Amino acid sequence: MTFSLIWMPDVLLKAKLKVAPCSGWETRGRAEMGPLHGVICHHTAGGRKGNMPSLGTVIQGRPDLQGPLCQLGLGRDGTFYIVAAGRANHAGPGIWNGIDNGNGCFIGIEAENAGVNDPWPEVQMDAYRRGVAALLGHMGLSAEDCAGHKEYALPHGRKVDPSFDMVQFRRDVASILGGTAPAPVLIPRVEPTPLPGKTPRPTLRRGATGDLVMLLQGLVGAGKDGNFGGKTEAAVRQFQRDRGLVPDGIVGPATWKVLGG
Repeated sequence: MTFSLIWMPDVLLKAKLKVAPCSGWETRGRAEMGPLHGVICHHTAGGRKGNMPSLGTVIQGRPDLQGPLCQLGLGRDGTFYIVAAGRANHAGPGIWNGIDNGNGCFIGIEAENAGVNDPWPEVQMDAYRRGVAALLGHMGLSAEDCAGHKEYALPHGRKVDPSFDMVQFRRDVASILGGTAPAPVLIPRVEPTPLPGKTPRPTLRRGATGDLVMLLQGLVGAGKDGNFGGKTEAAVRQFQRDRGLVPDGIVGPATWKVLGG
């Protein structure tokens, strides 16, 4: 059975966010969703290394709680993993804006973060804000229809996630919904300052093909087939992470500069 939240990837892609569907997401869920009343934000309290080390857990669940544990996972590089189109076990007892059926009426987002002494990358927070705004806009809701798990959960103090300020987060989401937020900084399509005597190299991302992709694959240690797919993206992210770059899996001017080639 295909569940009703199959619109999520298109809405996130329209907001120019990175999306990675997880196999079987369309038919994954505890049941069908009820009337939608908003979004609940979480953090995973998972591992400190890797982009989304908790992905298997949020899909499959824990020994004490069956999966899926969210509809969307959010990696440290700002990628939204589409986990489930149906109901997920993410909310538990609680209430927000008079609604006490969190699992049935709220989309749950589990963002990768250890929860303690784990700074949030700006690329992840930017995606979190813009993703929530895109979802709420599609549902015809406002920023006040977004709650942190720590705000929703009862008794108060039962949950502490997410570890950032939800009041400021809603202000930022409201500015995106209202069209007053600064436009995100876009990666240039080609190098503004190429190497001396070299043709400016284009920005490469998933879906790109050709000889330049093959060159890139050799530089990052991916299989050289000329197709920028998931394995190449993972290799690029690891290369970026190892060198202190934003691990977004996109080869723009900053990454080309470190790659050389």
